[in-house]
Parts: sequence; C-alpha cells; structure tokens
Amino acid sequence: MSDTGKQSSTIKSVGKDYEISLKELILKTREWFHYLLGKWKIILIFSVLGAGGGVLWSILAPVRYKASLTFVLDESNNSLSSYAGLASQLGINLNTAGGENIFQGDNIIQFLQSRLMIENTLMTVGDFDGKKETLADNFLSWSDLEDDLKKDTDLMNVRFPSSLSVDKFSLQQNKVMTLIYKNIIKDKLDVDKPDKKLSFIQVTCTTVNELFSKYFTERLVKQAADFYVNTKTKQVRESVDKLQQQSDSVLRLLNKKTIAAATTQDMNLNPALSITNVPVQMASRDQSILMATYAELEKNLSLAKISLVQQTPIIQMVDTPVLPLERVKLGKLKGLIIGGVLGVFLIGLVLTFKCLYNDIMEY
Repeated sequence: MSDTGKQSSTIKSVGKDYEISLKELILKTREWFHYLLGKWKIILIFSVLGAGGGVLWSILAPVRYKASLTFVLDESNNSLSSYAGLASQLGINLNTAGGENIFQGDNIIQFLQSRLMIENTLMTVGDFDGKKETLADNFLSWSDLEDDLKKDTDLMNVRFPSSLSVDKFSLQQNKVMTLIYKNIIKDKLDVDKPDKKLSFIQVTCTTVNELFSKYFTERLVKQAADFYVNTKTKQVRESVDKLQQQSDSVLRLLNKKTIAAATTQDMNLNPALSITNVPVQMASRDQSILMATYAELEKNLSLAKISLVQQTPIIQMVDTPVLPLERVKLGKLKGLIIGGVLGVFLIGLVLTFKCLYNDIMEY
C-alpha cells in the first residue's frame, strides 16, 4: 500500500476513535445525570442541612462594625503661581510644577496599606471604655490570633506599651506585630478609589470591635498625612528654621546697634570736631547694614514659608466615621440560600466522584 493510502487510513481511524470517544462522553454524562437524579433524596437532605447551617451561622456569627473615611487630595499649586514669578526673579525656585510623590496617583493606596503606616497606627493610644491602651494591645484582646500565639508560648504575653517605639521592638514583638499586620491586611482593611476618574480615596476598616474600627481608620489617615509632611517637607522646614534663627539673631544685633548709635550721638558734646563724628557714623553704618541684612532675611524667610505651604498636601476630609458605626452581619435569608447552594454543591461533588470511582473500578 502506498504512503498516501496509509495516511488516509490512519486519518479515518483517528477520526473514528474521536467520534466514539465523544459519543461515550455524552453517554457517560447522561448516565451521571440520571445517577444524581436518582439520589435526589440525599441531595435534598444535604440541601436542607446546608440551609440550616447557613441560618445557624448567620445567627452565631459576630456582628462586625464598618468604619469608612473618605478624603480627597488637593495637589494643585495654582495658589502659588503669583509668587513663583517673584521668587524666580530673586533666584529662588519654589518648584510649583510639582513632581511624582508618595501622595500622587495610586501610590497613596499602597502607602496606606504599608506595614510602616499600620504599625505606627497600632502604636497610638485609644480610649476603650475608660481603659487607655494602644490599638495593638486592644486588637490582641479580641482578635482571632489566639491559636497562632499558642504555637509559641513566648508570644502569649507580648504587649505593646505606648512608651515603646517601633524601632525598639523585640524579636517576639516583631513576630506578633507581623501576625497582626497580616490579619488586618487580609480581611479587615480596604483602601480603594470608588471612582477611578476622581481623586477621592476611601479607607474602610471592618472588625468586631466598634471603637477599634473607628480609631484605626482615623489614625491611619492621620499617620499617613503626618508622615508625608515630616518627610517631604523636611528640607524646606529646616531652611525655614535656619532662616528664622538668623533673622532673630540679626534683629537682636540691629536693636543693640540702634541703641548704641543713639547713645554715641548723645555723648558727642563737641560736634565741631570731626573726630567726634566717627563713632556716630560707624554706628549708623552698622545699623544700615544690619537693616539691609534683616530685610533680605525676612524676604527669604517669607518665600521659604510659602514653599513649605506649597509642598504640604491639602487633605480634605469628606466623610468620617461617626458612632454608631454601620453593622455588618450575614442575614438569615442570605445564609439560608448560601448554605443550601453550598450543601447541594458539596454532596453533588461527592456523588460524582463516587460514581467516577465505581466506573474506574469496573474496568
């Protein structure tokens, strides 16, 4: 037989095998369907059990409290445009064009979820029913981290006093803080932009502790804003402080020279002699130099303060969490539906695998 004939025979054989396989698949699927249909009583029982379990869970599940804070970032520099021209003439750049920073775009979303911000927030103190303690200690008193802490007896009694700074944590405290951070990020904290076209940022914390949810949401945004101000504007603030010190120092010297000039002039009893005018002229000269220096320092100080304002983000709070917070709880009807569907799915999966196992064992 020629090669062409053999190839044709092979293709027909493969096509036949494929056709038979597809037919068997259809028949087998139909067989499974009838098998499951014959087990409708078992499926019904598990559906009822699942629905009952869903209702029971909706009753026993703890109430969670949702705290939401919405703010908007004003990154506009238009308010400084009138000063930019004046500053450039004096050789000072206010950088009104701006630049990429941690508060621009989606950076803020990741920044608010960073471990640094969450740790700093957890180390702030809150008033929980008359008891003042750090948010970290309060979280440990009601969270579901007990099983994780029991795995290491050294972690059971770890606490976070307010006097302790983050960079002074012990190894055990770092371990516990890692567990807290992961737990919060997993299902308690959500940072998002409700509308991608707008600059609104929404921070939501949902926990079983109402006060913790409120404190954590508010403090997290405050920590982020303070951190930005303290880092982004550090260089400008140092310049402002330095110029302020120089200005105050020159002002004190100017006051002394002004008094000295007046005193020297009063002591000049013989103005006919030229030599007696020298101290007066020298005092007046020093006074004029100090006045010019002071005026220049005050001008530079004003421009530095403008630059500081320009680099400080304007965070406008739109909505803040107000007690009582929104209660989040699974409804009975929703629990019934979810439980029933889950019960049917699980028993259907078990019966399908059982049928498949029996088919395999028959061959």
